[in-house]
Amino acid sequence: MRLTSLDQVPEALRPGYDPQAHGVGIVHLGLGAFHKAHQAALTDLALAAAGGDWRILGVSLRSPKASDELHPQNGLFTLIAKGAEGTEARVIGAIADAICSAGNPEPALAAMAAEGTKIVSLTVTEKAYGLDRAAHGCDPAHPAVAADLANPAAPQGVLGLLTEALRRRRAAGLAPFTVLCCDNLPENGVLLRGAVVDFARRIDPALSEWIAAEVAFPSTMVDRITPAATPATLAEAQALIGCEDLAAIETESFCQWVIEDNFPQGRPAWEKAGAIFTDNVTAFEMMKLRMLNGSHSMLAYVGFHAGATYVRDVMGCAPLARLVRRHLTAAAATLPEIPGIEPAAYAVALARRFENPEIAHETFQIAMDGSEKMPQRVFSAVADARAKGIDCRAFTFATAAWARHLSGATHDCAAYELRDPRAGELRALAQGREADEIVAALRKTAFVPAALAADDAYWDEVTKLLAEMLFEPMRDVIAREAAV
Repeated sequence: MRLTSLDQVPEALRPGYDPQAHGVGIVHLGLGAFHKAHQAALTDLALAAAGGDWRILGVSLRSPKASDELHPQNGLFTLIAKGAEGTEARVIGAIADAICSAGNPEPALAAMAAEGTKIVSLTVTEKAYGLDRAAHGCDPAHPAVAADLANPAAPQGVLGLLTEALRRRRAAGLAPFTVLCCDNLPENGVLLRGAVVDFARRIDPALSEWIAAEVAFPSTMVDRITPAATPATLAEAQALIGCEDLAAIETESFCQWVIEDNFPQGRPAWEKAGAIFTDNVTAFEMMKLRMLNGSHSMLAYVGFHAGATYVRDVMGCAPLARLVRRHLTAAAATLPEIPGIEPAAYAVALARRFENPEIAHETFQIAMDGSEKMPQRVFSAVADARAKGIDCRAFTFATAAWARHLSGATHDCAAYELRDPRAGELRALAQGREADEIVAALRKTAFVPAALAADDAYWDEVTKLLAEMLFEPMRDVIAREAAV
């Protein structure tokens, strides 16, 4: 029997409130495991603590998989949190329903334009936004952006959906919803605001001015490691709740959400669920991007090519674990002093989280979309490292490992897919090339900052490391590097 009602669930695992007594106040774009483990889970706790009409309508933008899992279950799903202290599970009631907007955006647009919707939140990954960070706006060449500019009344992409929904609210005389970006982007609220305002300007300058003046785009930092669900996840959920749950997910016990408190139409009592409200989100964000995400990228590229399937396997290899800790230390040293924040303590906590034997987070999953991730996770730290006289070896090692992944070389692994929005471009510049040729081509790409591209010493070190990685087993490279 499939999960459809809380009556099927042991009382101890049910939410601490009646979900049906609360209306929808949030539309979430990018319905997936991370949203379910993070924003939905904390909203569930906030509803239990303080109530309010803050349930969520989840929207899948491309694949109907997530909505197909959740809709028949009336939005219910099992969250399994695992840590050194043990496993905890509960059924989440914060999601009222789930839909897919691919091919038919009207239900999603209607929900976003509804008077009861106060917040539209997003976890769509970096590549889906269509941002032009250099111009602080949108990228009109991005496929989704271009399509929505051509047909703004029936959008499929993120910027088009937000703009059309806001246009409808303005036309109806309704206050705008707050746009809450929860993706790993530096100053994500600022970036998304610039892109939406620019997108709207290309369609309707008056609408663009209204958005710039009236719509809140608070920045956030989110942190919770959430691997993709597996058959074992679903089997464990069934054993826990006593019925089939095709939407079950597992995650780590740790959870952090730092939010700029700018919600003109109100918000859930997320602080009662542990969220931190601050006017200094950027400091938390930089720490996470450079330390957690930067070391994650490094260990993913190195670990995958060393035969480590999961992050926990990486940490089980002593030489590689030393390199992870080296990266954490180097990244921490690039950060400005942050009152009340101890980067060294955060580094220790991160290493322990990576070691979590209960979390099966695949290195190959983390390795995707490197051209979107490396600039903010690794490259952004180099200028600060140079200014402070910090050794950049950890960053050149991470860069070389990424370039080795781009090469497609199979001398120490089976053939693999390069999963990146620029896969065609990256394959052309890296596969079948020598180390110096790959590096020369990378330095000319748009996603390598100009100052870093001009740093000959940095790329000389990358070239030497890459030359080793292209022809030697990664495990040999790791052993030698860890001994340095």
